[in-house]
Amino acid sequence: MRLYVPLTLPGLAEAHKAGQLGPAPVRAYAVTPALREWYVSDDIEELEYAALGRAALASLRMLAADPAAPRRRVVVALDVDDKAVTAVPGLDEATLGQVTLAAPVRLAAAAAVHVDAEDAEGDVAAAAAALEAADAGDDDARFTVDGAEDHELLWFGIQEIPGLLA
Repeated sequence: MRLYVPLTLPGLAEAHKAGQLGPAPVRAYAVTPALREWYVSDDIEELEYAALGRAALASLRMLAADPAAPRRRVVVALDVDDKAVTAVPGLDEATLGQVTLAAPVRLAAAAAVHVDAEDAEGDVAAAAAALEAADAGDDDARFTVDGAEDHELLWFGIQEIPGLLA
């Protein structure tokens, strides 16, 4: 099963230093039955892209909680055995597509790292600042949060992590 683990750049630095994503439980996003029901598609690539988007939103929430972190969303993609994953039940905004891993995962086992380009920082910063108001139903704030989603996350190999952190 392909998982998407939301992080920030400081979180990626910690994982790189430790050599693993953790501690357990590790929160991630995947193509779950609830995500399939919400997205209404049978195309696995579209569904995985939706799971990646859910992880990117979770990364944005992490940025909102850490004002010192660079304003770039980070998502680590990895493959694990289906039996290692527990889906978080529910169809609400916070848990849609969310899963947990009961044990840390070696970072070397990751397939890729997805990170915002530097030119997305302004929109990501504005989105992080608008999250609370968007959650409360403010349409203008929701528009600002959606603006961060207009930026595609870039793909990096695991061996490129030191360059991302430099």
